[in-house]
Amino acid sequence: MSFNTIIYEQDGGIGIVTLNRPRSMNALNNELIRELGAVLDEIAGDGTISAVIIRGHEKVFAAGADISELSRIQTPAQAHQFVTRVHLLFDRIENLPKPVIAAVSGLALGGGCELSMACDIRIAAENAVFGQPEIKIGVIPGGGGTQRLPRLVGLGRAKELLFTGDPVDAQEAWRIGLVSRVVPTASLGDEARKMATGFTARPALALQMIKMAVNTGINMDLRSALSHEARCFEWLFSTLDQKEGMRAFMEKRRPEFKGI
Repeated sequence: MSFNTIIYEQDGGIGIVTLNRPRSMNALNNELIRELGAVLDEIAGDGTISAVIIRGHEKVFAAGADISELSRIQTPAQAHQFVTRVHLLFDRIENLPKPVIAAVSGLALGGGCELSMACDIRIAAENAVFGQPEIKIGVIPGGGGTQRLPRLVGLGRAKELLFTGDPVDAQEAWRIGLVSRVVPTASLGDEARKMATGFTARPALALQMIKMAVNTGINMDLRSALSHEARCFEWLFSTLDQKEGMRAFMEKRRPEFKGI
């Protein structure tokens, strides 16, 4: 499958998606949204892919939604159509049954920041900048920024970032919990691959269950979430990987997981 706005590569069991609209600073337009959705469908159905990396270029991850397209929206109904497409895409990333790493270098603003927050883990290059500047053009984040940001950094800090629209650098993003780690810009690709390669060595169904338990449980009360976790734990005892993992531990050898 060929794409105009993204590049898709496979490196072993890793699917690498590169946002590729350099002249538009990787702004999220309708074509890029469609193509990201299509490649996620491909990845979801590919049993050889165990982890995913989404990245941009050195100076920009994604600088937000494409304002040239947004400026043509004239009615709330048209705005609803656009934001629904974005929500469906970001929900697709959030619920993809494989770990998704955002490797962020340069600007991750507006929809670009929201895209990174839909991923499971964010690794930031030292030159990364995160922000939700929508208030400065008279709107609010529409791709989950008002909801995912507070869940990641806390209510008060999120409100400050949303109310001011001011960006934060990589170190501040790490300090407040928006990213998992900060690495030298030149090392970002290697660090993201190293993490993803570690995931490919883990039992795929157990990874899927962890992701589902966390994503679902965070929206439940604690008692319901613990019950959900227990059901996920119990189900894994029907898998061959569980039996192989425990057998390998007892035999003091490295397990050979098959994803079944």
